[in-house]
Amino acid sequence: MRLPGTRYQEHGWEQVRKLLGQCSLRALARLGPARLLAADDALLADYVDAVARALHDCGGRGAMPGNSYGDSVFELGLSLVYELQARPADWHALRHAVAGEHARLPDFWAAPGGDALLRKKFNDLYAVLRDKVDSDNYQAACGRPCSPNRMYAYRMLDTAYGEVARLFGAWREHREQVGAILGRTLEAEPIEARQLRSVADCRPEWILRWSASLERFGGSPGPLHTRSKRFAGLKEHPEKIGAMLREIGEYQTLSANGDRDWLQDADDAGAWMLDYWRVLGESEQAGTPGPDRILEARQDALDLEDGPAVADAHAQEAPAPPPLLDEAVAARVSLSPRYLQVAAAAQERGSWALRIMEADSVPVRLAVYLKLLGPHDDSYPIEWLDPATGELPTMQQLALLDGISLPTLRKRRDAAIARLGAAAGMKEETR
Repeated sequence: MRLPGTRYQEHGWEQVRKLLGQCSLRALARLGPARLLAADDALLADYVDAVARALHDCGGRGAMPGNSYGDSVFELGLSLVYELQARPADWHALRHAVAGEHARLPDFWAAPGGDALLRKKFNDLYAVLRDKVDSDNYQAACGRPCSPNRMYAYRMLDTAYGEVARLFGAWREHREQVGAILGRTLEAEPIEARQLRSVADCRPEWILRWSASLERFGGSPGPLHTRSKRFAGLKEHPEKIGAMLREIGEYQTLSANGDRDWLQDADDAGAWMLDYWRVLGESEQAGTPGPDRILEARQDALDLEDGPAVADAHAQEAPAPPPLLDEAVAARVSLSPRYLQVAAAAQERGSWALRIMEADSVPVRLAVYLKLLGPHDDSYPIEWLDPATGELPTMQQLALLDGISLPTLRKRRDAAIARLGAAAGMKEETR
């Protein structure tokens, strides 16, 4: 789920939560869990420093994408830990919860399974904190009030929509429950299953009936039909549910397509630049040292004399082919283990742009083309394309192929584009 200003409501949160719980246990192993019971004002700062160090040491897990804005799991986790230092009330609530558990079971963290119980205390802490941070950022972005409970309600409705969409997609297997959601007996595929294309298309009465159907079809009451009063206001006012669903859908559409107006211009400009570099490269290869025909003939003779030596030098300097992908990496990116080798071999060796990017890895070069020309272009060799999509791999796939984080890939890509632009400008000045 995406909303203005939010960063912790998407698919990557589960990885952030797990990583923070793991790093919290590692930090407390050094600091001592018993310090949580004492009136130690310095503990919060010590905890933040220890968890930050543990996060920096987390390696590949932290490099995973945490949301669709490009933040990694490490970046989201570190920001939330530092946010905790600015919100001591949440830290005091954690210590109170630990003290209550200690009163029930002294030194529970040392008992079998105690580390899992202690980790859960920290997971609960960060689950509350993320909604507080995102609700504050939502208010700053929109200027509308938003409490952490309302942010939780947004997430519940987005999850409910996902469940309704799943049931509609498998209506034959869940015919009776889908009929209960739609309020009629199903004899054929419901038209609503085709009409439900996004969360904005979901009707509030479907959410209410889905929640009511869970006790019958799932064994436990739905979120809008429990004894909790958290969603009582939504249950009694379906129009609020509809407004929140539309807001989620509208922002997802906006954030997904906000670049549409200028993407074509960017593609046209990128295609022009690539063609410009190609023309310069071809002109340079076909150029002569001067207008004198006799000098040209002498130069040709020199070229013939130096040809074998130059060819041998170039053969010696030819870069080694990229290594085969590790099977685990290949599985994560859904590409062949030989993808980098095949993609490198498909590049036009004589191109001027490739000479400028010779020191860059294949994923960085592909990221440059992805930025300038977009995911699909007729000039791309078929060896560059992801067989599943028929397009260039995504930035996330390219980062995994290169074994670097997404922000690092962006920096290297932008640096390569800057070198290409600077070299193109220098060539134009010398002509």
